[in-house]
Amino acid sequence: MANLRVGLIGLGSMGRHHARVIRETEGMDLVAVADPAGDKFGVAGELEVLPDVQALIKAGLDAAMVAVPTIYHEETALALAEAGVHTMVEKPIAADVESGERVAQAFEKAGLVGAVGYVERCNPALLEMRKRIAAGELGKVYQIATRRQSPFPARISDVGVVKDLATHDVDLCAWVAGSDYAAVSAQTAFRSGREHEDMVTVSGRMKNGVLVSNLVNWLTPFKDRTTIVTGEAGAFVADTAMGDLTFYRNGSIPCEWSQIAAFRGVSEGEVTRFALNKREPLKVEQENFRDAILGVRQDHVSMTEGVQTLKVVEAILKSAEDGGNLVSL
Repeated sequence: MANLRVGLIGLGSMGRHHARVIRETEGMDLVAVADPAGDKFGVAGELEVLPDVQALIKAGLDAAMVAVPTIYHEETALALAEAGVHTMVEKPIAADVESGERVAQAFEKAGLVGAVGYVERCNPALLEMRKRIAAGELGKVYQIATRRQSPFPARISDVGVVKDLATHDVDLCAWVAGSDYAAVSAQTAFRSGREHEDMVTVSGRMKNGVLVSNLVNWLTPFKDRTTIVTGEAGAFVADTAMGDLTFYRNGSIPCEWSQIAAFRGVSEGEVTRFALNKREPLKVEQENFRDAILGVRQDHVSMTEGVQTLKVVEAILKSAEDGGNLVSL
């Protein structure tokens, strides 16, 4: 079978990585690239840098990767859907829910694979965690807490920390919990003089009762990417920056010191750090997209899921605007 002919639009900070990964993915050929701003990272190689999505489509594509700024997601994706091109759009799916719904509906109506680039689902630590939770190793899941903190990334210009970073946590929390959000409450802050928020704290509840907490900002002088899932049997801790997963098991040895036993609630047990096969998440993501197009498996993040995540993101922003009031979904 011939390789999929893939086009890439957007050659910026994310697009340059997608160009490399598409070239490295078996069964895919990068045949065209486009960016009206040019190729500042020099990733086009022998390919001509085309000016827009229409020029990209004329190259004759089976699939496309959209890595343009969020405000251009809808018009770019709709053009590709109309042309019959399977497409993955970098997160979030669009600038707002209404735009996202139009995009998702266009791909569904055309019978095309539409995917959203939530790469955290392809992180080795989170993949292993979810597999072990599904196998019952944690028992009932009680709470999911995430921290996503770092300095401000110069690549961001059109959205705040909620739509850029917290959207990852919203998607992964729903994915790990196996449930949609029921309600959220949030507070944001604007500490760096930019138009958009640069800090957010979120608390929420899933429809299946799992509690959620997210701490996200662009004002921390180190990179912190941590997901903690607490349940009946203990807690999984994933360091997604390094792809490490550790399990802190509840102890089975009774504590004879009554004051400590009453304070701790559960006892400390074995700590296991798992040895994982650490593949680059972006490569796994691209393979999932390829396999969805080929009908092999459906492990990609669908556009319907992308819209649901955007609904939660907008609820977070609405709650923050309303002083942290609870917003139901």
